[in-house]
Amino acid sequence: MKCISEKLEQIFGIATVTSENYQHALTHPSYTKEKELPYNECYERLEFLGDAVLKLAMSKILYKRYPDYAEGEMSKIRSIIVSDNILSQVASKIGLCELILASRHEEKQGITKLESVSACAFEAVLGAYFLDGKFNELLTFLENTFKDYITEIEMHFEKYNAKAILQEYTQGLTKETPVYKLIETSGADHNKTFVVEVSYRGRVVAAGKGKSKKEAEQKAAYEACQKLGVLKNE
Repeated sequence: MKCISEKLEQIFGIATVTSENYQHALTHPSYTKEKELPYNECYERLEFLGDAVLKLAMSKILYKRYPDYAEGEMSKIRSIIVSDNILSQVASKIGLCELILASRHEEKQGITKLESVSACAFEAVLGAYFLDGKFNELLTFLENTFKDYITEIEMHFEKYNAKAILQEYTQGLTKETPVYKLIETSGADHNKTFVVEVSYRGRVVAAGKGKSKKEAEQKAAYEACQKLGVLKNE
């Protein structure tokens, strides 16, 4: 446990206090099941807490960064920032994925590299730090770590919010919403690729490919927005 805590201190630059919480934060449910450990020794309870901590921290960061933004504008940016896709990118970049414990079978399947798993572990670590009274330190870490992602989202907001933009456009025309359909899945369990088509009024408008269904849907929506003239082609 001490080893995990020390590695997290190096990654986050924040001292740890309650070592077992950080061990639990990086333990996948499959590991506790394999080792017949209590349920509360996996990351799920801490992830529940960390999710709220992250949203509060991001709310404060965005509130300070954008003094002229309305609540709706900040909410849209926050929803993208706290998505599994972005959190997984951060977890991978800082080396958190390598610390996640999973059962032998799931480890071989590469489960620790899944977006949902690495995102949950990241949030669980935030929950552990919160219980140690480190919220202010987390604010500094999160502001520094996510500032480039926030800038990227602000500059290319349409790409990240294409589903909402497309739906608003189609409902404005006919009150009908786009329909997304998964048409292809390929690759190993830990490295799947999804292809999704988006249709409007029974006609396929565009398709998108991604490492998750949500990413594929977002890319399909962005392509559809361009084809329908909602957005200008880059």
